[in-house]
Amino acid sequence: MGEMISFASNGDQADGYLAIPSNGSGPGVLVLQEWWGLAPQLKRVADRLAAEGFTALAPDLYHGELAGHDEMDKAAHLMSTMDQARAARDMGGAVDALLAHPAVTSGKVGVIGFCMGGMLSLLVAAQEGDKIGAATPFYGAPIGPDAPDLSGITAPVLGAFAANDDFFPPDACEALAQSLRDKGKDVHFEVYPGTGHAFANEDNPLGSYNADAATKAWNAAVEFLRKHLA
Repeated sequence: MGEMISFASNGDQADGYLAIPSNGSGPGVLVLQEWWGLAPQLKRVADRLAAEGFTALAPDLYHGELAGHDEMDKAAHLMSTMDQARAARDMGGAVDALLAHPAVTSGKVGVIGFCMGGMLSLLVAAQEGDKIGAATPFYGAPIGPDAPDLSGITAPVLGAFAANDDFFPPDACEALAQSLRDKGKDVHFEVYPGTGHAFANEDNPLGSYNADAATKAWNAAVEFLRKHLA
């Protein structure tokens, strides 16, 4: 359904996968990758959003690099060595590209991200402020003592988290959510019982795919995006 495009990124250029609804237009949604990179599964997420009526853009934050699901060490290396400033520029450029695209009907952009992309979805919501109309992170959030300032978030947030997750423990994620609520942010993190990290990835890279929880979390995210971007 979609195609690779190029877009401006703060004086440079970046690439991404763009999927447009069959009727030709819909609210814009930014789709942010897991640590594997712009994998085929993530492109299918963009296609699924297009099938739901959204215009979806998934920027390639690794600029052509990709790790297979049997290359955990490579994925970890790509994530840890990703140029954070460039990624921030690319996400901002992708937001602007969506807002300027004739197939986007919304005045703000939604964002959905998974694992690393879940964490980045909150960062871009803070970075882009009122350009973001809704954020839906899946099992990823900036937690820990070095967590960045998220005070720039103005969009409502609905997160989907795993009950059994060593990467992003639900207690730590809920503590983050509460700290944001204490600052007046509209944030709700839903924890799905009996699930592990990456439970919504149907390619099952970690052996944790849970079809029932994935369907519930996906439907909730789509409803949330539709409500706030309509």
